[in-house]
Amino acid sequence: MSYTLHPLKKQRLQRSELAVPGSNPTMIEKAADSDVDYIFFDLEDAVAPPDKIQARANIIQALNDIDWKAKGKTISIRINGLDTHYMYRDVVEIVEQAGQHLDTILVPKVGVPADLYTVETMVSQIEEAMGFTHQIGLEALIETALGMANVEAIAAAPGRLEALHFGVADYAASNRARTVVIGGLNPDYPGDQWHFALSRMTVACRAYGLRAIDGPFGDFSDPEGYTLSAKRAAALGIEGKWAIHPSQIALANDVFSPPDAEVTRARRILEELKKAAAEGKGAASLDGKMIDAASERMANNVLSVADAIAAKG
Repeated sequence: MSYTLHPLKKQRLQRSELAVPGSNPTMIEKAADSDVDYIFFDLEDAVAPPDKIQARANIIQALNDIDWKAKGKTISIRINGLDTHYMYRDVVEIVEQAGQHLDTILVPKVGVPADLYTVETMVSQIEEAMGFTHQIGLEALIETALGMANVEAIAAAPGRLEALHFGVADYAASNRARTVVIGGLNPDYPGDQWHFALSRMTVACRAYGLRAIDGPFGDFSDPEGYTLSAKRAAALGIEGKWAIHPSQIALANDVFSPPDAEVTRARRILEELKKAAAEGKGAASLDGKMIDAASERMANNVLSVADAIAAKG
């Protein structure tokens, strides 16, 4: 193990993340009573330019009127891009007027670490001016060729960054990739054309102590396609996925929750290794298979998620 280690910056249960347009108060209210772990109120792609100012006001009201913590929800906002004139008012108005109820800010189309520095500077000044007692985290959307080219540097950025999300739709557009559905597979490609990007982003996250989250699957009438997409992401180490429709929440929660048998085995691994350690052994055997320190680390990963789910329940 290298002497240089970056522990997980912030543990949050993020199996499912519901995208909710800030321009739709009805959807905001329904989201509060859903089974989703995480919600981001969208000010960017899901909101037309004429509606962006009203969307801000809707989000501020919802943050202040609804007890999201009591609902068991982690709350984020997706601000508009740094290349727009909407972004600074998104940060200033929402953080000043409702920042005490906000957990993270999702920054879209992050291309270089300085993009995060810009938002962090604003948030830090507002928090100090308002006297907030908690720190709002940042999350970055990797959804452009520039962002993926710089993903390691972005992940290594100091400060509030907690997670990276893969934005497959804009990533496809940025790379001029041919795709048949947002997040789906192109039958002309022999495999999963998103594998490289997802894997690279996930490695960057794990190297620098960040959570890795997969983005949307556009065809919400195809639960099987969504589930397979989520399973491919989970196999790489990603811990959650967006839901663009309420029907996708349960699918994500299921895929990214460790099965009971896996949790039981993880506990048995720890028990057997504890016995082995008492006997002066560094490894042990469980069900005819060797287990060692690496097995212990994998078991602890499973149990940390299981414990977070139990705490929420």
